[in-house]
Amino acid sequence: MPELKALRAPTSPVRLVLLMAASLCINYIDRGNLGTAGPLVQSDLQLSPEQFGWLGSAFYFTYTLMQFPAGWLADRFGAKIVLAIGATLWSVATLLTGFAAGFVSILLLRFMLGIGESAGFTTTSKLIAERVPKEHVGLANGVTGFGYLFGPAIGTLAGGLLMARFGWRPVFMLFGAVSLLWLVPWARVVVPEVTLKDRAHADADAVPTADILAQRSLWGASIGHFCGNYNFYFILYWLPSYLVSARGFSMEKMATVAFWAYALNAGAALFAGWAIDRWIRRGGSATFAHKLPMALAHLLGIGCMFGLVLLPVNAAIACLYVYEVVLGFSSPGYFAIPQILGGPAAAARWVGIQNKIGNSPGIIAPALTGWLVGMSGSFVSAFAVAGIVNLIGFFGWVLILGRVELVDWAGVRRRRSGAA
Repeated sequence: MPELKALRAPTSPVRLVLLMAASLCINYIDRGNLGTAGPLVQSDLQLSPEQFGWLGSAFYFTYTLMQFPAGWLADRFGAKIVLAIGATLWSVATLLTGFAAGFVSILLLRFMLGIGESAGFTTTSKLIAERVPKEHVGLANGVTGFGYLFGPAIGTLAGGLLMARFGWRPVFMLFGAVSLLWLVPWARVVVPEVTLKDRAHADADAVPTADILAQRSLWGASIGHFCGNYNFYFILYWLPSYLVSARGFSMEKMATVAFWAYALNAGAALFAGWAIDRWIRRGGSATFAHKLPMALAHLLGIGCMFGLVLLPVNAAIACLYVYEVVLGFSSPGYFAIPQILGGPAAAARWVGIQNKIGNSPGIIAPALTGWLVGMSGSFVSAFAVAGIVNLIGFFGWVLILGRVELVDWAGVRRRRSGAA
């Protein structure tokens, strides 16, 4: 059997990226299901806005806590096996949520979901940095971005319509069981042994974590990631409840509006990945190509957040769609930038650190929004906070982040040795 495995050719970068995009699509369907089910779960289990907000935040406690460990494990044992274990955990957590009896049981399962999903971006970023040619990194991230951004579209539309007919519990069971099927094609993926263990040891020795932490660009990207995700997770978790409770939408209408918002987001991400690669191949600046979408997303995001809550319903939905498009344009950069800067030697841990900071709004936004809505009885203050956070993100991506190019890790090591 080992001899047969050794004869199999490595999985092509195209197939590898498509499978990773599928895993991230499933990842976001499973993490977003509770938001879609929000009106039904709150009614069924008699949850207050504050309790429901804490359930949303619970996922991100373990998700952010495990980011760097997941990156270290991917370096140490290989990204393929770590992603497989993570996918198993998050699929089982989703399935079991359908059996949850109340607040505490869902809380514990959200913790489990976060542990499993922490493997998603650290492992895929390592594999893209190692297996995808540099000139196609933007498109690869556009494809994976399409995957994780289209996940909420599928989850909200299919989940919302199914929940309206069958209730929320059977849908969680169904989605969890279907998620496990992804493991079948993933088991057939072949990654060269050098990238599974030997290369991981060499890379870990070549770039100490302290050198990664010393990079100013890490902190600029992390601040920008934090602010972009504050808005993203606020919308992802609370949009269904906002449309139903504040705008009077039915579950079916809410699901349709949210589907088109997330579909636009995903399509924009795919287009942006292709356009960024094309620009760079024709001699354009990689720094400009990656920073411009970030700047536009945050600047337009300010107006969109205020418009969503203050304008009449049709104009508010238009603001939602504009926001999702510009957010999609920025999506490839969130992981292409650290993959380029860190390279194969540091991408997994760089993404682990950046994604840890960048996803901490998942802890803050759902719970803070629940508190603001519970205190004020409206969503105005919650959308105002989301709008203001965009300004900070603009400064992180544009002013603190440096040039988007591979860090000269050998030079960093020489300077560190000289200083010592």
